[in-house]
Amino acid sequence: MTEWSRGVRLGVDVGQVRVGIALSDPDGILATPLVTLARDVRTGTDQVPTDISEVARLVELHEVVTVVVGLPVNLAGGHGPAAAHAQAYATRLAEAVAPVPVELVDERMSTVVASRRLAERGVRGRRQRAVVDQAAAVEILQSWLERQRRRTG
Repeated sequence: MTEWSRGVRLGVDVGQVRVGIALSDPDGILATPLVTLARDVRTGTDQVPTDISEVARLVELHEVVTVVVGLPVNLAGGHGPAAAHAQAYATRLAEAVAPVPVELVDERMSTVVASRRLAERGVRGRRQRAVVDQAAAVEILQSWLERQRRRTG
């Protein structure tokens, strides 16, 4: 088993319109919501989109040691257009945050789980749409943290 190293991890939920961001504590116990960014889809391939440059700024600001990007795998375990989109985003993000590693993780159902948890807390409608991406990023990062702890503990 490999040893767990301390450090802040950043979780990313990539959507077509927004990007949800979550951070872990340095001990990797708890993921918390940080911010929702608007996607910059107008930037050409030769420029860094503003959302990716903002994630890179957050990585530097919080001294992040690993970035975890959700990969939307379908229920059958396959990769559709959304997965290809997330992979392309992760590739561009990896270039922007290098040498910090970027990992893709199965995020099946993270948005559904996040929406359900928010609804259980009474957060609905427009308020839910505003934070569901952050909550999905929390789900992605928290499940990754728990898998890492099981692997190393």
